[in-house]
Amino acid sequence: MVEFSSKVVLVTGAASGVGAGTAKTFAKHGTRLCLVDRDEENLAKTETECENVGAEKVLTIVADLTKYEDLKRVIQKTIEEFTELDVLLNIAGICFKAPMEIVSFKDFDAAYNINVRAPLFLTQLAIPYLEKTKGSIVNISSIASKKYTEASQMIYSMSKSSVDHFTKIAALELAKKGIRINAVNPAFMKTNLFQRWLKSDEEVEELVQERAKLVPLGRKNVKVHDVIDAIMFLASDRAKMITGTCLFVDGARHLTGM
Repeated sequence: MVEFSSKVVLVTGAASGVGAGTAKTFAKHGTRLCLVDRDEENLAKTETECENVGAEKVLTIVADLTKYEDLKRVIQKTIEEFTELDVLLNIAGICFKAPMEIVSFKDFDAAYNINVRAPLFLTQLAIPYLEKTKGSIVNISSIASKKYTEASQMIYSMSKSSVDHFTKIAALELAKKGIRINAVNPAFMKTNLFQRWLKSDEEVEELVQERAKLVPLGRKNVKVHDVIDAIMFLASDRAKMITGTCLFVDGARHLTGM
């Protein structure tokens, strides 16, 4: 994608999983990258990998996206370094198991602060710069926003439903500024996000096999590269008439009763 050469792309959650993979994919197209995460060690690894595969320039920012001052600092440093912004990728997120009987204020706030509040206010802060470049935004949502998936994932599912509504309403508001905003809604992927709330490698593999049986298309789980492909498409000019869309990358699972 020659169109991404020298473009400025801001990626949250860039230290691992989909965020790191997406950053490295954009890097191969010669982009200028701003990588954001609170995991300084793994963020540095992503930075090195992006530089090695062709990024024009890489800026890393260690930040806590639950803090408004850090959100402001992310945008400020990005513009100071690159003077512009073309693509904002709100990928950072958290997932945890917490049945309603035991879910706490802390759990609720954690899910909404990272999954909803951070992308909303980072987008708000980025609007003046994205308007100048007629840029685009891609949020990471989930199949959980539409389909009941786990009895113990109420708060996570609620937060991702909020991401979908934010995406659609923001698309209407930002259209007049020439800014597009879309979301990608993956089914279960074997990433650090989900592995954190599983107790062992055996439990992870058991869940992988269990979920694979529920995917109508090919009976396989969604891979990270499937999601990255969707992000790249929605961020590109090939999607120039697409905004307010929640693109399900789930092998049609959200259409089934399973």
